[in-house]
Amino acid sequence: MAKELGLHSWKEAALGGAIITPGNASELRTGDWRSSRPVVDYEKCIKCGRCYIICPDMVYTLKEDGYYELNYYYCKGCGICSEECPKDAIEMIEEGS
Repeated sequence: MAKELGLHSWKEAALGGAIITPGNASELRTGDWRSSRPVVDYEKCIKCGRCYIICPDMVYTLKEDGYYELNYYYCKGCGICSEECPKDAIEMIEEGS
């Protein structure tokens, strides 16, 4: 839907203009409004998948090696994954650092 409207970012959407059907927010890159982002330390990660389960924006995907990878286009930087990680393998860092 967003591509059909010629949009590349949520910032280009008119109020109420692009998100007009349920579920089409996933077509917009909403991650560029965050102020901090999660960074995974794979040395500490135990591949438990809690980050994947708990993420409200479903930005984590399972890789072939069993680790979870983030899609920063959609991560809003809420920090829930960092708070819930049992091994403190996810650190929230300020965007632009």
